[in-house]
Amino acid sequence: MTKPDPFGFDMSVSSSKKKNPRGRRAMSGAVDTSVRTCDHEGCEERGLFRAPKAPDVLDDYFWFCQAHVREYNQKWNFFEGVTEAEINAQQSRDKVWERATKPMGNPEARAWSRLGIEDPHQILGANATQNPGRAQQGRKLPPTEKRALDILEAQESWTKTEIRRAYKSLIKVLHPDMNGGDRSQEDQLQQVVWAWDQLKASRNFRD
Repeated sequence: MTKPDPFGFDMSVSSSKKKNPRGRRAMSGAVDTSVRTCDHEGCEERGLFRAPKAPDVLDDYFWFCQAHVREYNQKWNFFEGVTEAEINAQQSRDKVWERATKPMGNPEARAWSRLGIEDPHQILGANATQNPGRAQQGRKLPPTEKRALDILEAQESWTKTEIRRAYKSLIKVLHPDMNGGDRSQEDQLQQVVWAWDQLKASRNFRD
């Protein structure tokens, strides 16, 4: 038997439930204490599962029984009515958590300019230490990058621009929002995204 807290605080789970009698969500997502009726027309089951009414109204819900919430979720398309350009723009914003970034420019060029030295022909800086033949002749790619090229059906001689073009064309074919909600190719889609992540920051390919 536990001793009562001398400060009068009861931290037990049962006490918390008594203080907060609002609906509790089970592991399945059901709100056990809901007394609503399923919003699906003609259904008299209890509406234990909530679902947002629209992509731009995520704080207003329908309440469904288990069968009808599954049916609703299968038809749900967050990007319905959105153009491909808008989808790409949203994906770009999501990568930086909706915080736009500014290009930093060339830090070496700024360092030289502080010394009063300009380099219009790009002789100094990063170009001074690059070997233009080394990147193309006899290079050995890491196994992950070779695998990524195979997934994207790309070649070692391609530039990043060409590889990115191949990546985007595969996304258009495999993404469920681009082909009527078909999710049968999600595993391939994940591999394509993984492959581009391996190559987009690689120094083994020209921009």
